[in-house]
This record gives sequence, C-alpha cells and structure tokens, in this order.
Amino acid sequence: MNKTELTAKIAEGAGLSKADAKKALDATLAAIAKAVKDGDKVTLIGFGTFAASKRPARKGINPQTKKTITIAAKKVVKFKAGAGLAL
Repeated sequence: MNKTELTAKIAEGAGLSKADAKKALDATLAAIAKAVKDGDKVTLIGFGTFAASKRPARKGINPQTKKTITIAAKKVVKFKAGAGLAL
C-alpha cells in the first residue's frame, strides 16, 4: 500500500474527502518526524513506538575497491510494533 492508497482508506474510514485525509496524514507524519528528530519517543497505544537510536561508527568494505572504510556514527529511527499490530 502506498501513500495514495492509504489516504483513500483514511478518507473512506473517517468519512472525509481525500484532500482532507491527505492533509491529516501529512500533518500526522510531520508531527511524528519532528518529535523523533527532537529526541522524543512517540507511542501510539496498540500500534507501536517510534524512537531515535544512535548507531555507532563501524568498519565497512567499499564493494568497488575492496578497501576497508569507516562508516560514521549516526542517528536512525526505530519502530517497535505494539501488541495490537502483532501478526
């Protein structure tokens, strides 16, 4: 399912127009992204948790030259599924 299909499902389920559903989805995703970037954890009960995590620097191999390189440390977003989302 892509964003357009998700927007259509939201519009159908909530009785909104597709334009309003798209605005709501965009606002929700933007709010989650901003909160995680600011270091907050976003928990949606029954769905899951979004949180930022630090990934340490590590060694890697350049596939073209086969030389060892250092991959820099960075922050990544992790998602942990909630009980309501378990398959």
